[in-house]
Amino acid sequence: MKSMGLHEIRKEFLEFFREKGHLILPSFSLVPKSDKSLLLINAGMAPLKPYFTGEKTPPNNRVVTCQKCIRTGDIENVGKTDRHATFFEMLGNFSFGDYFKKEAIEWAWEFLTERMGIPEEALWASIYLDDEEAYEIWSQVIGLDESKIVRLGKEDNFWELEVGPCGPCSEIYVDRGEEYGCGSSSCQPGCECDRFIEVWNLVFTQFDKDESGEYHPLEHPNIDTGMGLERIAAVMEKADNIFEVGEIKKILKKVESISGKKYGVDSNVDTSIRVITDHVRAITFLVSDGVLPSNEGRGYVLRRLIRRAARHGKLLGIKGVFLNSIVESVIESWKVEYEEIKEREEQIKKVIKAEEEKFQETIHQGIHILEEYIEEIIEKDEKYLDGKKAFKLYDTYGFPLDLTKEILQEKGLSVDEDRFNQHMEEQRNRARKAREEFSDSGWKNGNLAEFIEGYNTVFKGYKSTILETEVIGISIDGHMVDEIEKGQEGILILKETPFYAESGGQIGDIGYVEKENFKGKVMDTKYTKDDTIIHFVEVEKGSLNLKDKVIAKVDKANRQNIMRNHSATHLLHKALKEVLGEHVNQAGSIVLPNRLRFDFTHYEGVEEGKLKRIEKIVNDKIFASLEVKTMEMTLKESEEMGVVGLFEDKYKDIVRVVQMGDYSKELCGGTHVNNTNNIGIFKIISESSIASGVRRIEAITGNAVYEYLDGLEQDINRISQIVKSNRNDIIGKIENITEELKEKDKQIESLKSKMASSIAEEILDSRKEINGINIIMHKVDNMDMNSLRNLGDELKNSINSGVIVLASVSNGKLSFVSMVTKDLIEKGIHAGNLIREVAKITGGGGGGRPDMAQAGGKDISKVEEALSMVSTIIEKQLK
Repeated sequence: MKSMGLHEIRKEFLEFFREKGHLILPSFSLVPKSDKSLLLINAGMAPLKPYFTGEKTPPNNRVVTCQKCIRTGDIENVGKTDRHATFFEMLGNFSFGDYFKKEAIEWAWEFLTERMGIPEEALWASIYLDDEEAYEIWSQVIGLDESKIVRLGKEDNFWELEVGPCGPCSEIYVDRGEEYGCGSSSCQPGCECDRFIEVWNLVFTQFDKDESGEYHPLEHPNIDTGMGLERIAAVMEKADNIFEVGEIKKILKKVESISGKKYGVDSNVDTSIRVITDHVRAITFLVSDGVLPSNEGRGYVLRRLIRRAARHGKLLGIKGVFLNSIVESVIESWKVEYEEIKEREEQIKKVIKAEEEKFQETIHQGIHILEEYIEEIIEKDEKYLDGKKAFKLYDTYGFPLDLTKEILQEKGLSVDEDRFNQHMEEQRNRARKAREEFSDSGWKNGNLAEFIEGYNTVFKGYKSTILETEVIGISIDGHMVDEIEKGQEGILILKETPFYAESGGQIGDIGYVEKENFKGKVMDTKYTKDDTIIHFVEVEKGSLNLKDKVIAKVDKANRQNIMRNHSATHLLHKALKEVLGEHVNQAGSIVLPNRLRFDFTHYEGVEEGKLKRIEKIVNDKIFASLEVKTMEMTLKESEEMGVVGLFEDKYKDIVRVVQMGDYSKELCGGTHVNNTNNIGIFKIISESSIASGVRRIEAITGNAVYEYLDGLEQDINRISQIVKSNRNDIIGKIENITEELKEKDKQIESLKSKMASSIAEEILDSRKEINGINIIMHKVDNMDMNSLRNLGDELKNSINSGVIVLASVSNGKLSFVSMVTKDLIEKGIHAGNLIREVAKITGGGGGGRPDMAQAGGKDISKVEEALSMVSTIIEKQLK
């Protein structure tokens, strides 16, 4: 066999099939595009499914790839064995209705024997039971000895995913030698021993499997092959397993270096090292492809991998965050094929560090609580952890259920998942109810769908804000009626309406419904659950009956303000992607007439400099006077056009696309300006966090910006009056005042220090000696915590040995400080435990280090009582 490493094999494979007329396609993202059946790309052919099914035309009938893949179905076994991995690369050559079995088998044989130099006598093949065509090719064309062609059943030699292209396959095995075998005379491919390692799977795609499990013959049979890069590298390097492969071993060595542990000495240590070695590749590529940690979907996969790796780092004794230092090894090695991971290195590290730090905040407490739970289970001779407790670990301490299960399994225990899921569903229901209550707040009509259904209002508001229409429904207090009159509030349903109903984050229109001798003010417009448009009205004049003709008038100024803000959210979304990265996606929005709110996925706060860049980009696009066009097309056409949308969501077959020049294209059903210059100007007001991995920007446009600037100008004028300066000199004046205040603060601190020295002398005279220990217990008036600590330091420096407990009430706030000299710490006195017990007497709490601690109290009347207990508490600590 030739001497080749992992990266050399990849290059050789791609070049070999390029010479056979194949187009080399770069690896697709791990995030599937327009494929709802997959959470993550888990096979080389997965992103090519549209070409196999004929849904799309391939760029070439012969394609070759090296595809990044993630599989987490057996994640709990990753690390426990040296066979399992979550991340791997799949080499594959594909034919879309071009060549079939003969060429696929011939070229595979040629590549392995000639390019890789694997001896022919080391190669075996398996085929599907009834595939006589494959058998003939192997035996007659290739000349493989019939004893080395093994027939296997569907479980082994019929390749399929949940749905999609599938078919019989032929697998190629390398015989590693009898020393790896089980000793059985019948040992051959399919045996459970380690002698025969499968390196290449040639799938003869003849069928398309639908969601019901039915197989339909493909009009043009295809070829789909897959060879695990890590596995063939192990063969070529004569490594026992993938963790011994050169490039992967570099990662493993990095883990050894950071942990100070040696691989191959202790099985538990080996497990942790393998977990980290594997997971760090997976998380590097997931983040590079735009996945962010979350509690759902692929974000949960990422969070689970990061937290599992972090936990195994703790098991190895690694202190603090460490994953990024190993990520560097992955990037440096794999950048030869995947340049993007080097380009996105900063972002990758930030995301992983932020998630690891977040887990660090709770992991120790969470593991401590879980260990207590485990002790309780064992004491009670039980086998299950209560699902409610598992949910608490998840909800409060960020422990994914899978991590809890894994830790329990290490002790031979499991968790009541049904109870866990019950609590999870209850939480979702509470959140859903809260959203619904918020959505319906302010209206008396309760669940609208219960009494309003079967109507079909046509929305005409894209092109018109005023039109004549007919009243087809009236509701008051949850009842359908025939008439509504002055002083009443109710709901109107119109045959056609210019009023936009709240949806997609855009608030509903307001305005008036009028006719001769009638005027009803439209306070809001919404959809019912069956998509009926309803208008909430207050009748100001006259009465209205069913089937009356009316004029529906949208408040035009209000609508224009809404359109400015909605169009600005599209520009903002695009600008966020430009500045922060393609991982940014909309996570929610609210478009009001006076402001907009845009929630988006991002792993950290947006620094001020980047916010300014984002704001400038949006304003540049506004001033560029980009034409805003709306188009209707099929969902497939919009995807091909590169339109931004959450394509995992449910859309109708025909979608509406809003395009702003050549800059922004999004799926949207809202109302928008005709030209970006109609927005006027854009100003970001705030940026904040609303959830893990989700940020929020609030902004204003148009007249709201003028009012905002006018308010700032008034504030500046007021400030200039207060500091007695003209506007041009206001900053210098404030800086001078600040310096003067700093100097005065220094003088105050100096006076406090002198006072503390004076008070210290008095307090030292009142110290007591109990059992040979100097104890100072004293209450001083009007000292904040900082001053109290300084006084404690003064006293501690004045005695060689002793315990100090001070209390003070300042501005109604009760504070305690305790200090213990080193010699008494060694005797068992702990300042943190001492002050905690003292503060408890006053209804407070606190704690700290053995030598210094602080606490707060609530009941000021019990200060003396608390101090009087100091001696008793110290005596207990000494026992």
